[in-house]
Amino acid sequence: MVKLFNKNPLSVVGVMSGTSLDGLDICLAHFEKKSDSWAYTIEAANTVPYSAEAKIKLSDIEKLTAWEISKLDYDYGHFIGKEVFSFLKQINRHADVVASHGHTAFHNPGMGYTFQIGKGAAIVAETGIPCISDFRAADICRNGQGAPLVPIGDKLLFTSYDICLNLGGIANISFDNVDNERVACDVAPCNMLLNFLSLQLGMEYDAYGNAGAKGMVNHDLLNRLNELEFYGLLGPKSLGREWFEQKVVPVLASCNASLQDKLRTAYEHIAIQISKSTAEISPGAMLVTGGGARNRFLVQLITEKVKHRVVVPENMLVDFKEALIFAFLAALFLNGTPSALASSTGATADSISGCLYL
Repeated sequence: MVKLFNKNPLSVVGVMSGTSLDGLDICLAHFEKKSDSWAYTIEAANTVPYSAEAKIKLSDIEKLTAWEISKLDYDYGHFIGKEVFSFLKQINRHADVVASHGHTAFHNPGMGYTFQIGKGAAIVAETGIPCISDFRAADICRNGQGAPLVPIGDKLLFTSYDICLNLGGIANISFDNVDNERVACDVAPCNMLLNFLSLQLGMEYDAYGNAGAKGMVNHDLLNRLNELEFYGLLGPKSLGREWFEQKVVPVLASCNASLQDKLRTAYEHIAIQISKSTAEISPGAMLVTGGGARNRFLVQLITEKVKHRVVVPENMLVDFKEALIFAFLAALFLNGTPSALASSTGATADSISGCLYL
């Protein structure tokens, strides 16, 4: 156990499940601390797609009873553990620790709670490897948003970029302000919104944005989306599925536009909100990752609207950056370094995020 803390270099399996419900991302990464900087390499990564049944269960958690949610917390932890064990066995590698974000069941920082399912003890039971999980709770308990947590990784691992933009279920950005503090916020629903409409068109997702590109912008719908209260709030601020279902879905349902036009309008809405959120940041390079970075039409719209140089990296980083950074949060935990930044989350103090299971 003593060897685990401050071990350098450190091998970590990062595990991430996002709000877009694409699947379970697993990433084996190695971290080395060099004086005042960090270096990383990704050795291997894989996404385990969710079954149709699993997607329904994960998207309808709020409909479950308390005991059903508790049972799912344990079951999902065993599922993660088994997939991590299988992943490491397939590549014939070992890890010092597993870092699991889990899957967000509830996130309401305004009410002082967040809950990610995927019991860390169950992961340890399946893998025999220590696990760090429950990364958001410490920040919530310090009156923070509990999100985003990725900014510390953006700041320490991707130093050559002025802005990091993640196009996941929710789009979020991080950047250094004039005081060299890392600030960040959720910008808008992204793949969560696009996939919601794509499903109604008979597609799991809009590959490359081809369907959305054929539609027309409905300006009434666009204005109603852009006028949602969240966009007028000052950061730090964060979004969850509850907000999407309560605020966005009713707006979409009340619009008589065709599904294809709604989808096209959703693209426009996302690009506009990203442009507004980055308008005051000095021009420079913008690293774009997450599943949405593979959506050519979305990236094209963003490129047209922002003043920054948009950089989409290699597919490995596009697809697994969040899993990589949660692996990095474990490295910071074991190094005794705060990872939830008050400048990004609005908390009363920085926090060392995570809970260690042995």
